[in-house]
Amino acid sequence: MEELKKYMQEAAAFMDRTAGVLDHEGLVLASTDVELEGTEDSVAKAVLASDKHIVFSGDRAYMKIDRTRNSLICFVDGKDEQSQVYLELLKRWIESSYVDKDNVEEKETFIKNVLLENELPGDVPLKARDLKIAYPVPRQIYIVRVNPGKSADVLTVLEHLFPDWERDFVFPMDEENIVVMLEIHSGDKSRTASEESSLILDTINTEAKTHAYIGVSMPAETLKDTAKSYREASMALIVGQIFDEESSIMRYDRLGLGRLIYQLPKTLCELFLSEVFEEGAYEALDDETLLTIQKFFENNLNGSETSRQLFVHRNTLVYRLDKVEKITGLDLRNFDDAVLFKLAQMVRKYLEYQDAGNKTAGSVRGDRKSGSSIPVI
Repeated sequence: MEELKKYMQEAAAFMDRTAGVLDHEGLVLASTDVELEGTEDSVAKAVLASDKHIVFSGDRAYMKIDRTRNSLICFVDGKDEQSQVYLELLKRWIESSYVDKDNVEEKETFIKNVLLENELPGDVPLKARDLKIAYPVPRQIYIVRVNPGKSADVLTVLEHLFPDWERDFVFPMDEENIVVMLEIHSGDKSRTASEESSLILDTINTEAKTHAYIGVSMPAETLKDTAKSYREASMALIVGQIFDEESSIMRYDRLGLGRLIYQLPKTLCELFLSEVFEEGAYEALDDETLLTIQKFFENNLNGSETSRQLFVHRNTLVYRLDKVEKITGLDLRNFDDAVLFKLAQMVRKYLEYQDAGNKTAGSVRGDRKSGSSIPVI
């Protein structure tokens, strides 16, 4: 309703006569003359029953509007050629821009139920057909997590970025997470998942003036398979935030060891950690030493490059690595020890994440950095 009124207000700026939109009962839903809104026009039923392209009655011209679930009619005062031109333009404008909100909400509810596996697998293709949603089409899921105060702005930006509401779906899953489900188009001009996610992130940064984290799934071959893709995108978002806090885009096919560790039982992780580090050993490493270890790993155990990036002498780096070996018993210059230390460090991060999650509400996992939530998988 409000969307139609907005269109009529915009139309009033260039039309020199009264125009408006009726519902199937003849109620004026929106008009360039706001005083007409809420009044009734008895011609509506005759217009809907007519097979004529334009119906004239009294001093008005009428035309049915297609592509809406509930029958709508647009009208323009006058019967001359200019009125007919206005009427045709108005009809096409509304058809190309206006989406029946009830129909969109019905589709979104169905898609949400598919993603959350609340629909029986056998019912999905049947309901998809009824709602005119393509079933055997490959799709990719992107979960966009934003600050709750910015979610409405980001949703608007994403809806404008992907306006093809007949093929792509953009809707909020909760106050922080927005699902973007896109058809995968064949051909050389189609964008890859990396390009799509980068486009989404850049557009949000530019248009909504906020930051976002994006979880990217593997492609789903059919609509039913999007439930699995949703779980993958959710896992990518969680695992990425645990093990790669600097990244804004987390792809399920790039999670590496993080995905393996995330699926291990807590007791097994605690046992592994106790075997690698004696009690209090890791905590004895100061921030300067931890930074040195991080840079040493980032440079693939290259001491010279690590020294250069830290602006320290090579002997200083050797001293710090010796200190790590003395405290933990692991020589990071040795490949096997370096791998063991890295794995233990990741397991420790995962246990910290689990402990933080246990202190928050049960069904939603907490983000260690911001305390925000992400979809349960």
